[in-house]
Amino acid sequence: MDNEKLKAAGIDVDDALARLMGSQALLERLLGKFTADQNMARLEDAAASGDAASGFEAAHALKGVCGNLSMTRLFELTSRQCDLFRSGDAVSAFALVGDVRAAYDAALAAIAD
Repeated sequence: MDNEKLKAAGIDVDDALARLMGSQALLERLLGKFTADQNMARLEDAAASGDAASGFEAAHALKGVCGNLSMTRLFELTSRQCDLFRSGDAVSAFALVGDVRAAYDAALAAIAD
């Protein structure tokens, strides 16, 4: 993995490495596992059906994973989304799905590169 591409995709590599005791191998392994995470698909399914409870669960789970992996762009978007769900504004929360998807795809592309 190219750390500069990861950084450009919104991943704070330095913070992630500090959290992982400097282990690049562990970071790469965890980022590889991220590519199999199903929470983005769950979020999109919830948006398609208008299921706010499932949307919140998926956004919250995705936020946790992104926070642990220092995926700052995704973490910020999903945090905002969770706040909107909590306040009862599912329409605005679901409106962020496109932005979340774009940041998610950018992270996946950087991980795969």
